[in-house]
Amino acid sequence: MTNKNLGGLMKLTKLALVLLGSIFIVSCTSNEKMKAQITQILKDDPTVLTSAIEKHPAEFIEALQKAAKNAQEEMGKKREEEEKIKLQESFDKPLVAEIRKDESIRGPKVAPITLVEYSDFECPFCSRGFETVQSLLKKYDGKIRFVYKHLPLSFHEQAMISAKYYEAVRMQDEKKAFAFHDTIFKNQGKLKNGVGFLDATAKQVGADMARLKKDLNSEAVTKRIEADVKEAGTFGMQGTPGFLLNGIPVRGAYPPEYFVSLIDELQKKGKLKL
Repeated sequence: MTNKNLGGLMKLTKLALVLLGSIFIVSCTSNEKMKAQITQILKDDPTVLTSAIEKHPAEFIEALQKAAKNAQEEMGKKREEEEKIKLQESFDKPLVAEIRKDESIRGPKVAPITLVEYSDFECPFCSRGFETVQSLLKKYDGKIRFVYKHLPLSFHEQAMISAKYYEAVRMQDEKKAFAFHDTIFKNQGKLKNGVGFLDATAKQVGADMARLKKDLNSEAVTKRIEADVKEAGTFGMQGTPGFLLNGIPVRGAYPPEYFVSLIDELQKKGKLKL
C-alpha cells in the first residue's frame, strides 16, 4: 500500500471508529469505555485498522457508503427543519423591500400581494422565475403587484449591460420597459449576441435610441442598479432569482404552486385578505 493510500485510509479512521463503536453500544458507560479501548489500540498500533480494511475492502467501503448516505439524509432533514423554522419566522418578521416613489409596478399600485424579484437577465433560472411571475400575475390579476429589481451576477457577461438597457428604457416609459423585460426573457438565448440583440429589442419596443445611449451609463442608471444589488445583499440574496412575497423570502426558481402555498398560508394566519 502506498503512503498516499495509507494516508487516505487513516483519514477514514474516525468514521470507522464510530461505525465499530456503534456495534458495542449497551449503555453510555460501556459505550464510552469500549470507544476508549478501541482508540488506545489504534494509537498503539494503527495497522490494526488498515490491515482489517485491506482484508475486507469491499465490506468496509459498503459500510462507509451506507454511513455517508445516512449522514447525508440526516443533514438534509436538519436543513429542511431549519428552513421550516426560518420560514415560520418570516411570517412574523417579514423583510421590507423599498418601494421607491418612481418604482415601476406591474399590476395595481396598491395591492394585497406584493411580489419583488431580484433577477439577472442572463440567468437561466431567472427565465423560469419569469414564467412563474407571469403565472402569478394571471392567477391573482388585480390583487398582486410585481416589482422587478436587479441582481446581475458577475459571471454572466451580458447581465449588467442588460440591466442598464432595461433602466434606460424604463426612464423613458415603464410600459416599454415591461415589454423589453418580457422580450429578453422569452428570447434569452439571443443575449449571446450582446448589444446587437439589446439594441434590436429596445427598438422593437419603441425606445428612443439616442436618448437610451445617453442614459445607458448615467449616474441615475448606475446608482439604481447598485441600490438593488445592495438591498438584495441585506436580504441574503446571493443567487438569482430571489423573491420577497409580502416580505417572505424565496431564494430560487420555485414553481408557481410554491408561491400559491405561501399565499394560502398568509391567508390562514390572517396576514392577507384577498
